[in-house]
Amino acid sequence: MTNEKIALETETEETTETRPISGDLIYGLEDRPPVGKAIFAAIQHVLASVVGIVTPSLIISDALGLQAADASFLISMSLFVSGIATFIQAKRFGPVGSGLLSIQGTSFAFIGPILGAGGAYIAADNSPTAALGLIFALCMLGSFIQMILSRFLKLAQKVVTPLVTGTVVTLIGLTLVRVGITDMGGGFAAKSAGTFGSMQNLGVAFLVLLTVLILNSLSSPLLRMGSIVIGLVVGYIIAIPLGMVSFDGLGNLPPFTVPLPFRYGFNFDFAAFIPFIFLYVITTIESIGDLTATSLISGLEIRGEKYFQRLQGGVLADGLNSFIAGCFNTFPNTTFSQNNGVIQLTGIGSRYVGFFISGIFVLLGLIPIFGGIIQAIPKPVLGGATILMFGTVATAGIKLLSCVNLTRRNSLIIAVSLGLGLGVTFAPEILDQLPTLIKNIFSSGISTGGITALTLNILIPGERE
Repeated sequence: MTNEKIALETETEETTETRPISGDLIYGLEDRPPVGKAIFAAIQHVLASVVGIVTPSLIISDALGLQAADASFLISMSLFVSGIATFIQAKRFGPVGSGLLSIQGTSFAFIGPILGAGGAYIAADNSPTAALGLIFALCMLGSFIQMILSRFLKLAQKVVTPLVTGTVVTLIGLTLVRVGITDMGGGFAAKSAGTFGSMQNLGVAFLVLLTVLILNSLSSPLLRMGSIVIGLVVGYIIAIPLGMVSFDGLGNLPPFTVPLPFRYGFNFDFAAFIPFIFLYVITTIESIGDLTATSLISGLEIRGEKYFQRLQGGVLADGLNSFIAGCFNTFPNTTFSQNNGVIQLTGIGSRYVGFFISGIFVLLGLIPIFGGIIQAIPKPVLGGATILMFGTVATAGIKLLSCVNLTRRNSLIIAVSLGLGLGVTFAPEILDQLPTLIKNIFSSGISTGGITALTLNILIPGERE
């Protein structure tokens, strides 16, 4: 269960009518299923995506050293904003929204630059909560890039091609594997305590990983869809008697979370902002792939003017939702792809199911104890799931690159981009002697590799793919 993105070409033609792509749909886009069926389908969407929605908040909270109360608040707000953003995407307000059953959440692509910006700010003798003020400001301002790009999608696709997007998606997965393997060993707290990589930590992590793998190998679609959630629950239950789970902080949580805009203030740093510019361009193209896949599975035409309007509205909604996310103290929201499997499974492609999904996410976000329980997930349990999630993201990038004609030109671009991106990830100290502005721009392996791929794709002669 990952925020896996598949960038697809979206060249439009003059066909304007929608047509069923799949005969398995029971309820189409504009159909209204009975409330019971709609709620059942909504619950499956929630289970399929809830881990992917809260995982960025978990990872970022741990890496920045936030207090339990702040971490729980970020988790709550990620769910709350996901509900609002999903409603905007499915409802469609004028030009805003795709009008599809499309769930919103934070892309893993943003984790690296967020940690880079936040870590640098904390290293300059600022508090973790002050770093959140910087991060959310960067996310808000960057959202305007996506809103603007929604008006120029055809032009953007001429430069940000599948070659560039595939390289970036591959780097997203490969650079985040380090986060997953660190959690498997017990996280940063275990390193401080000298228990990192203990048999207990690794045993629990591999139990979760094996559970997910076994369930994904079964023929039951329900078990495959719920494999990550089931794996986490199994690991959670096993970790409790081992003394790895602490519920001490739950009693201090309020019964109700009050969404408070700009709770952590507002800061800005231009050097830290540059990687976000690039990432918003990349996620724009990624969202096009997600929206195309959702259109296809929902029985809609993926060519023509109506299709292009859905793309523009969806990307515009992504930008607006990311702005709202920054206001309400969470991270950028983009389209998820997990819901496509659920649509196929249930045969329900109705966007009205999205309204129920939105309500469930908002409700969960307003109940702090839910976020507290998630925040208490032991790092090895989380790592056992995220190592697979991040690996799957890298696989998606490789799959995308496999569709590109690997000419000498394209092979050189991929090789240089992956080399520099992974090099900065594994040896970040190589940037220590450079000016602060340059160091901040290239501190993330994703930004380094992505900027390299985009620049070389523009400058090296030859056909862009």
